[in-house]
Amino acid sequence: MAVGMSSPRPARTTAPRAAAEEPAGSAAGPDGLATGTDPDATGVDPDDLPDGLVVADASGHVVCFNAAAARITATPRADAIGRPLDVVLPLEDLKGKRWWTLTDPYGGLATRNGQPERNLLLPGGREVLVSARYVREHPTGPVRRVVVCLRGTEARRRTERSHAELIATVAHELRSPLTSVKGFTATLLAKWERFTDDQKRLMLETVDADAGRVTRLIAELLDISRIDSGRLELRRQPVDVSAAVARHIQALITGGQAPDRFRVRARGPLPALWADPDKVDQVLGNLLENAVRHGEGTVTIEIAPAPAPGACDEMGTAVTVSDEGPGIPEESMSRVFTRFWRGSKRGGTGLGLYIVKGIVEAHGGTITVDRGPGGGAEFRFILPVSMPAYLV
Repeated sequence: MAVGMSSPRPARTTAPRAAAEEPAGSAAGPDGLATGTDPDATGVDPDDLPDGLVVADASGHVVCFNAAAARITATPRADAIGRPLDVVLPLEDLKGKRWWTLTDPYGGLATRNGQPERNLLLPGGREVLVSARYVREHPTGPVRRVVVCLRGTEARRRTERSHAELIATVAHELRSPLTSVKGFTATLLAKWERFTDDQKRLMLETVDADAGRVTRLIAELLDISRIDSGRLELRRQPVDVSAAVARHIQALITGGQAPDRFRVRARGPLPALWADPDKVDQVLGNLLENAVRHGEGTVTIEIAPAPAPGACDEMGTAVTVSDEGPGIPEESMSRVFTRFWRGSKRGGTGLGLYIVKGIVEAHGGTITVDRGPGGGAEFRFILPVSMPAYLV
């Protein structure tokens, strides 16, 4: 009998009948439950499951203990089979209370059918995610089996670290412009009459630029949230990619870049493209800004028709942006489109290329990075035509 759990209610004697119904070659536990050591019993070997599986019979003794459970608990299978469930899994909650005593699967409420997943502790303070299912002969009958699922916390910890890093990055990026905005506005309010018109204008222009940085950061966070949840909305319209590229180049020239730094190659005719023009502008703006800021030499933009991703007979539009800078190291190319990747130069949130990839894929397209002909980075994305059905 399992120590720390109430005595199970008497169960009907079903073992002879259940055993007779078991397929030949399966191993059965005390109540006729296959132990899971024979794949032919269910068609699936419990050892193939990615999560830990522990099954206890009507008497509270373990009859199934798969390989993942042995790995997660650091308990050999031989030391688990046949022993009381609460001895094999001496779980405690985060307050140090014994979990099996609190939940009492065999002697607790007859209407309870399991326990939702929660974070519990194994001996030594190791955390594990545990959920349980109580199998009854009928809705309020005695518990025939207790099925426990065990999962490691590594994946959750990685997610938590990613969220913590995102929060830290956002806090850092917000602090600088907000400090500037607060400082200049406070100074202007306190000493407005002491400044000349030119000084006031300079301060207000700085406040406006910093407010723009905050707005862009908030927009990035919203985009990440929508991309991660699959809720990025696209408002498809006819898009002239060549005209969009020309607008971005003109904006960079107006901002101080030399006109001869940009070279545009357009190979036509281009297929009609239906996409979200604002999102396409976001992609082009990010790639061109990266090439100007982190690259060197001439920035080449090539626009050409290309086979649409996943379609044999449909054409799409490919845009390639390359520079003549040092490029991206080979070992870093697989991480370029991940969160917080900034390359060798610090600066920015490191979220831009992650958002670019999400936007392109939301359109059904693909984006890649490679080394360009001039030695620098070369980004290439392809967008399918995606023409509305009513126009086809």
